[in-house]
Parts: sequence; structure tokens; C-alpha cells
Amino acid sequence: SPQVQPFLPQWLAQPKRVQKRIKDNLCPVRDVPGIHPRLLKKLQMNGIDSFFPVQAEVIPAILQSASNGYLMGQGGYRPKDICVSAPTGSGKTLSFVIPIVQVLLDRVVCHVRALVVLPTKELAQQVSKVFNVYTDGTGLKVVLITGQKSFAKEQEMLVQKKVTGYCSLADIVVATPGRLTDHINQTPGFSLTQLRFLIVDEADRMIDDMHQNCLNQIVKAAFQVENDSGSNMLFQRTKPGPITAASSCSPQIPLQKLLFSATLTQDPEKLQQLDLFQPRLFTSVYSEKNTDGTETEQDTNKKYTLPEGLSQCYVPCDLNSKPLLLLYFMLKMKFTRVLCFTNSREASHRLFLLVQAFGGVTVAEFSSRLPPNERKRTMKEFEQGKIQLLISTDATARGIDVKGVNYVINYDAPQFIRTYIHRVGRTARAGEAGVAFSLVLRIQERRFLRMLRDAGIQDIKKHPVKGNSLKPLVQQYEGALCKLEKTVK
Repeated sequence: SPQVQPFLPQWLAQPKRVQKRIKDNLCPVRDVPGIHPRLLKKLQMNGIDSFFPVQAEVIPAILQSASNGYLMGQGGYRPKDICVSAPTGSGKTLSFVIPIVQVLLDRVVCHVRALVVLPTKELAQQVSKVFNVYTDGTGLKVVLITGQKSFAKEQEMLVQKKVTGYCSLADIVVATPGRLTDHINQTPGFSLTQLRFLIVDEADRMIDDMHQNCLNQIVKAAFQVENDSGSNMLFQRTKPGPITAASSCSPQIPLQKLLFSATLTQDPEKLQQLDLFQPRLFTSVYSEKNTDGTETEQDTNKKYTLPEGLSQCYVPCDLNSKPLLLLYFMLKMKFTRVLCFTNSREASHRLFLLVQAFGGVTVAEFSSRLPPNERKRTMKEFEQGKIQLLISTDATARGIDVKGVNYVINYDAPQFIRTYIHRVGRTARAGEAGVAFSLVLRIQERRFLRMLRDAGIQDIKKHPVKGNSLKPLVQQYEGALCKLEKTVK
């Protein structure tokens, strides 16, 4: 039967295409129009002399939308919202950091003008670090609120009480949803009425039920009427609606939404909830070089794009041989810098203890059970190559930029295509090569392959491992199991 094509709004159906091949399409920083000399210098100091394709498209688009300063859209019109769907590791963070810092460079009074919301503490830290690099020496203030400091401490970082009232200590706030909602509701003087940019990173996850409420609260706070005796009445925002004589006489700061994700939902209903204004979608697609040098644009129905340097394999196996396969890869095949995913914290922990009891592999676990400082240390040791195997759950690893992952092993086959995309996207970042292995139980094999096929992923190879290769490990493995049972008891 012919497939029913969902009816997509035009902006989704006809996106702006961004080149997929990162290394062949680098764009010298100086060739991107309109970047402030001060930021060009910063980029160079940080060793960045070329932008990735996504950055080269999105940075000018955001700058353009604020070309008349942040108080107005271009030509007095409200700027269009922007959605960016590009694979993991393609440089989404710089795509919003650079233009936002630039637009805010000439601000006079400190107000929260940019708010970045991210699903996890690690991601928020990562993003605020990048902002700090580019705001350094500009006088712009970046504040990170993720609940790592006490609530009172965060309040002190956000606002200051003066005789004349409260004043903001932050131009740019980077936050996780829970903590942000708390400040919106409980911090006197924390105001979003001057907010110009709302950036939602890992947008698909933020649209999911748990955080939808957070986004609603932000928008509500942005359009709240301030009660301080009308001193700001000049810049009072009204919820966007038909233009009337009254509404057009006072300039309004537009609120522009910028959404970023590796797996931006194509579900129009979900996007509807975000209430986007004339959105523009930037998306990267594969273009394959033919032998005669021409390019064919591949079917854009491929919903997801994977990093180009990624090789994918799967190993059909049974439940008992899974731990042996992992040990075989580590000890016999000498895999290094492996990020291994399980489907639960319990599974992660148990597998970690088992590998530890077996011996011969430097292993660590990375889970939400561990305090943030410990996760940070583990991550550092992994990046330095001191830890060869890092066992993690999805919650912890989403969006994290781990340097130099050579292999991703799906110890538990993921149940959803998105989970698969995000996991395997931890390797082969920024145009490097990487390999993803999935251990798939024979009963899961058909469903697993169909899930990938439906997403347009065909290039996964079957990689059987013979039972004989695992035999030499069995005795020591059984010893480790006994050891483990004792500890657990």
C-alpha cells in the first residue's frame, strides 16, 4: 500500500538544506559575513579558523534577524523563529553562541536577554563554558543555574536588590528546566520581560511532556506585566497579536525562539505547542558524490542524519554471551576508549562490577547515581585515556561532547531510533571516524533492523562472533561471577 505522507507545513517540507559532509565543506571564518572583529579574534585565539556548514548558515541568519539591534526585528518586523536539525557533533553550540554574544555586545543596561535551556547539568555546563570563552572581556554576564549551587547562592548570582528596586546581574542565563522554573516562581526580581532570545537545545527532549510546562512558564514570564509603577511601560510587551494603533506606537522587544536538535521532531502537533512564529528550518542532508563528480541529493525522507565517519555493526548474540562479548572486544580485540550503553542504572552498575571483578580492563561507570564532581572526574580520565571503558545510561550521555570516543557499544539494544541516533552520535564527531557495535539478541534482531530501515539507515553490517573466540574467557568469567555474587550478598 502506498505510504500516507503526513501533511507538513511548508517550512518543514521545504527546509534550507545545509551540507552534510563537514570536512569537505568547511567555510573560512572570515568568509561568513557580518561577524564582529572582536569575535573573529576570539575564534582565532581558540584555534577556530573555519566554520562547519551548520554554523556558516545559521550564524548569519541569526545576525540578520537582529540587524537593527536587539530591540527590533529587521525592518521593524518581528524576527522569524529558527529551527536547526543537524547531527550530533556538527557544531550547534557555536551557531548560537557567536551571534548572541555579538547582538548583545552594545547593550547598556544588564537584563536577561538570552536564555538557554538544556535537559542536563552536564550539557548546561558545557554550553556556559563556551559562552564564557566568547563573553570574556566584553562585560556581558553569563550565569549558570543547574542546582549545583544552593538556591540562595543562585539567587545572589541572578539579581541584586538596590534601593531603587532589583537589578539583573545576568545578560545570558544557561539553565536546566527544574531549577529555572523554581527561579521564575520564587526569585523576587528575576525578570524575563526583556528576553530577546530563547534557545532550546536538544529541543525534542524539551518538548517531551516533562518540560513542556517549563517552556510555557518561560513564555508567560516573558510577557508578564511588570508592576514597578510603569517606569518600563515604554518597552512593555504585549502578547503578539494583530497590530493596533496603540500597540505599534511603543517599540516592542521581540522574543525569538531558536531550537536545536539532532532529532528534531517532524511531528507538527508537537511543534505546534511551541507556538513558533514563521519558523525557518535548517537541516543537513547527505549529498553523495557520484563517480563523475556530480552530486545526487539523497532522498530527504531519511528522517535522521548520522555522522559521516561512522561505521555501524551489529552482533547477533544470546543473553549469556553479552558480557563475554564485551570482554572479548576489550581484551582480545583491544578496543580502546569505548563508551558502552545499557538501558538502566541497575544494568550499568552490575556490568561495571562484573568487568571490574574480571580484571584487566580500566573501567568506570557514568550514571545519575554519582555526584556531578565525580562524573566530571571520570569524564576527564576517559578523555585522557586513563579509562578504556565507560559504562553509561542514556540519561547521562545525551548530548555530551566526549573527546575521542573510538567505539560506542550498545550493550543493550536501544528500543527507540532516537536513542540509537544519540548513542552512536557520541563517536565520529566533528568529521572524525568511529565505530558503533550493537549487541542484539536473536529475538530482537528483526525488530532492531526494521527500526533502522524505517529511519533510512541501511549501512549496518552483521558482525557475528564465533563461540570459539569466547571460550578462553569462560573460566575466568565464571570466577568473576562467583566473586560478584559474594559481594552482592
